Amino acid sequence: MSTIKETEKQAAFKSGFIAILGAPNAGKSTLLNRILGQKISITSKKPQTTRNRILGVTHRTGSQMVFLDTPGIHQAKTPLNTRIVDAAWSTMSEADLILLLVDAQTPDKSSEQLLIRKLSQQRLPVLLALNKIDKIKRPPLLSQIETWSSAFPFDNVIPISAKSGEQVDRLVDAMEKALPEGPPFFPPDSLTDLPTRFIAAEMIREKVFRLTGQEIPYAVMVTIDSFKTKKKGALISIHATIHVERDSQKGIVIGKKGVKLKQIGEGARKEIEALLESKVFLKLFVRVQKNWTNDTRALRKFGY
Repeated sequence: MSTIKETEKQAAFKSGFIAILGAPNAGKSTLLNRILGQKISITSKKPQTTRNRILGVTHRTGSQMVFLDTPGIHQAKTPLNTRIVDAAWSTMSEADLILLLVDAQTPDKSSEQLLIRKLSQQRLPVLLALNKIDKIKRPPLLSQIETWSSAFPFDNVIPISAKSGEQVDRLVDAMEKALPEGPPFFPPDSLTDLPTRFIAAEMIREKVFRLTGQEIPYAVMVTIDSFKTKKKGALISIHATIHVERDSQKGIVIGKKGVKLKQIGEGARKEIEALLESKVFLKLFVRVQKNWTNDTRALRKFGY
C-alpha cells in the first residue's frame, strides 16, 4: 500500500525547462536572480548585458524548475549580436515552457513584434510577465494586459516587479502548474550548470559595464587566465584579462593612475567571494584585441 502511495507521489512531481525570453533590458536576469535567491546572472542598465544562455535551478517541494535566462532579442546587425540573438532563439528547442518577459514601463515594440512572430511558429505553452509594474500606474498597465492578450493566446498573463519581488511568487506558482510531470534533472543542491570560472568572468564584466561609459561595454570580453586554490582552500587566486578593441578603451578601463581598474577589481572580488564563500585574490589585466566583435575567429575563441 505504501509503495502505491509513494509511486503516486513521485508521479505528481513536476520538472521542466523554462526559457525566459524578452527584449534587451526587460529584466530577465534580475528575475532569474530573484527566483533563485542568489545572483548567478549579471545585470546592468546597458542593453545586451547577458550574452550567453544562463541556466539556473530552483527546487520546490513538488517540482524542479530549470530556468534558461537568454540574451535580449533584437534586430541584430553585427556578427557578435547575431550570435547573441541566435543563442536566445536556440533555447526554445530545449524548453518545456516559455516565459515572455516584457518591460511594461518602456516597451520595445520592434523586438516584441519579432518575439510574437517567433512564438506563433511553435506550440509550447507561453506565459507573459509584464515587468516593472512598480514604475507605472494601473490604467496603462490594464491597457497593456488587454493589448497583449489580443496579440497572442498566452496561457497566463501576470504583472510583476522583478526588482521588488511583487507577484513573483504568483508567477512561479503559475509556471510550476504549466510544467509536465517528471523526475528532477539535477541533484537537490544544484544551482546552475555554469562553471565557476565562467561566473567569475561574468561578474568582472558586469563591473566594467557598471563603472565605465556607454562606449566600453559592447567592446568588452573577460577571460580567466588562471583559477587556483591556495592555503588549503582558504584562498582562491584568480588572474583575468579584460579584452577591449582599442587603445583608447584600454585607457578608460584602467583609468587615471589605475583607479578605474582598481574599482572594477574590488567590486568583482567582493561578489566572487560571496559566491564562492572564500577569500579571493583577484588580479586583472587589460589587453587590446583589435576589432574582436567583428572578427569571426575571435568570436569563436571567446565562445560565441
